[in-house]
Amino acid sequence: MNKVIVMGASGQLGQCLRSVSGQYPDTDVIFPGEGEANVLDIYKLEELFKHHLPQYCINCAAYTAVDKAESDQVIAGKVNKEGPQNLAELCNKYNAVLIHISTDFVFSGNHHLPYSEDDVPAPINVYGVTKLEGEQVIASSTSKFFIIRTSWLYSEFGNNFVKTMLRLGREKTELKVVADQIGTPTYGVDLAHFILKIVDSGSESYGIYHYSNEGVASWYDFAKAIFEISEIDILVYPVRSSEFITAAQRPSFSVMDKSKARNEFKLNIPYWRESLVGCVTEIN
Repeated sequence: MNKVIVMGASGQLGQCLRSVSGQYPDTDVIFPGEGEANVLDIYKLEELFKHHLPQYCINCAAYTAVDKAESDQVIAGKVNKEGPQNLAELCNKYNAVLIHISTDFVFSGNHHLPYSEDDVPAPINVYGVTKLEGEQVIASSTSKFFIIRTSWLYSEFGNNFVKTMLRLGREKTELKVVADQIGTPTYGVDLAHFILKIVDSGSESYGIYHYSNEGVASWYDFAKAIFEISEIDILVYPVRSSEFITAAQRPSFSVMDKSKARNEFKLNIPYWRESLVGCVTEIN
């Protein structure tokens, strides 16, 4: 049986992993409390590794406040770079595989075709820079790793775009949503299944993989779909991102090519709207 420890267990993806882990009987998934699993506390982390001797460590811990990171560079850097480095070094020492979650924000957004794992990253905000640095320190600290870049994560857990739109849909009669940022939503439960399939497979095809749901959308498309599925009657207006002043710049196009993950792990990746229906039903 594979023993797996999850960092960031109380976060959105950590809760998604908890919700599906029972479907993987050959995997013992451990969800440590925040007090014993601070990715910046190397001594407590080592105690965790010594005690459990995991075959896999899944790192869902991250600083994800994109705008706040612009003025909070030190903390963002610690969590997104030093944390992964600590885990990579311990995985290397204890012969465990690190599965680390990264982001589409490592890319500039200047492409017009989906980004592959071979495309050169060029982040345009502090969050993206720190996440890329996290990827780089992992690759230089251990050889047994899977880095999964994902995008526009949502679920019935935590705070995310879907839950925000559902709340605003009940509070407002009209809404403006950005229509010139293009990407793909990712249902956290689908991502959690992919992560645990990697563990189940025992694959040694280490490296970087892209994973989101299938299809392409703008935030406007995403919002419209949420309201349609929920049968919320609200006027939604498409606007340019320049109408919203934010501290951090965001990629205008961050669709990712999932061919590598699909082929390596024989995945049948759901279309984003299909997964959204399931999530909204779960929330409502």
